[in-house]
Amino acid sequence: MENLTVFILCGGKSTRMQSEKGLVLFQQKPFIEHIIQAILPITEKIELITNTKEYDYLPYQKMSDIILDKGPLGGIYTALTNSETEFNLILSCDIPLISTELLSELISKHTKEARITVFASESKVHPLIGIYSKKALPIIKEAIDANELKMMDLLAKVPHQIINIDESENFHLSNINSIDELNDLNINLS
Repeated sequence: MENLTVFILCGGKSTRMQSEKGLVLFQQKPFIEHIIQAILPITEKIELITNTKEYDYLPYQKMSDIILDKGPLGGIYTALTNSETEFNLILSCDIPLISTELLSELISKHTKEARITVFASESKVHPLIGIYSKKALPIIKEAIDANELKMMDLLAKVPHQIINIDESENFHLSNINSIDELNDLNINLS
């Protein structure tokens, strides 16, 4: 897929982490830098959706949510509204174990008919590691207007593609939402 923009969603209230999630340190580096490192072999077209200046040290374009307080769906709406490419890789800022290999697999298996492509195992769907088409914008806007903000509800309404993964691969797609989850991650990797 030649034309692809990557958007990292750096919003969120971070109430469980109690600090800006994308800037939490893991192995001496902020989460966001681990994610960018996984993206760079694929593309340098990276943009951040953020309502804070804390990411200004990174040399990527940043944009604020068009509609505030609408969770990840609001971030995706902002990304797709501003994107100049039909297909967009949307990633949350709290997935420090994501790899270039997994992202490449997602991109290579995506079919153009799908408006959204995500990974799923038997136990978990990963809607914030996905390819989103600009064609999904009207349905996303409708959901936001109706305040129906659950990502799984959106998937149910949009022609989508699931790329099945083994349960063991969930580990690399885990989003780290709390200090406890970060501590567990550090223990599992030591």
